[in-house]
Amino acid sequence: MAELATIARPYAEALFRVAKSSNMNAWSDLVSEMAQVGAHPDVKALAANPNVSDRQVIETLLALLKSEVSKEVKNLVEVLVENDRVGLLPEIGVQFQALKNADQGTADAEIFSAFAMSDAQVAELTKVLGKKFGRKLKPTVIVDNSLIGGVRVVVGDEVYDTSIRAKLQQMHAALVS
Repeated sequence: MAELATIARPYAEALFRVAKSSNMNAWSDLVSEMAQVGAHPDVKALAANPNVSDRQVIETLLALLKSEVSKEVKNLVEVLVENDRVGLLPEIGVQFQALKNADQGTADAEIFSAFAMSDAQVAELTKVLGKKFGRKLKPTVIVDNSLIGGVRVVVGDEVYDTSIRAKLQQMHAALVS
């Protein structure tokens, strides 16, 4: 999907520049909402339907947004619809979030755990992992029973895996070779 990322990058960067000069949190929520709307199968089908005019698609997309729609958002939606790029909205959202995180010195962390974790455990693990990754982490915990025990942490393209499953796979690889 590198092509989608390449095409979406200028849109995300433009939105980020606008958001940086305004209310970043409000823009972040709006971009996230736009990404969700753009990812919906019915919206994709509507945008791809040749029997529906661009104006109808634009009006529908704007109506689906719960947040206040500014002139910049209207312009973005119009450009995306007119260039058949509504499908880029989810990728624009991902890249916008990455730009925001980089600017704030934070990162999203997916913590896969074999068992449910308490808030205190998540806070302690996030503190330790923040030092390891060198930035403040925003954790999302996902329970994955297949790990057997331990955790697997994904931060961007970095993975820190201390799960029992990973250790068993390493032992298997060592025994087989």
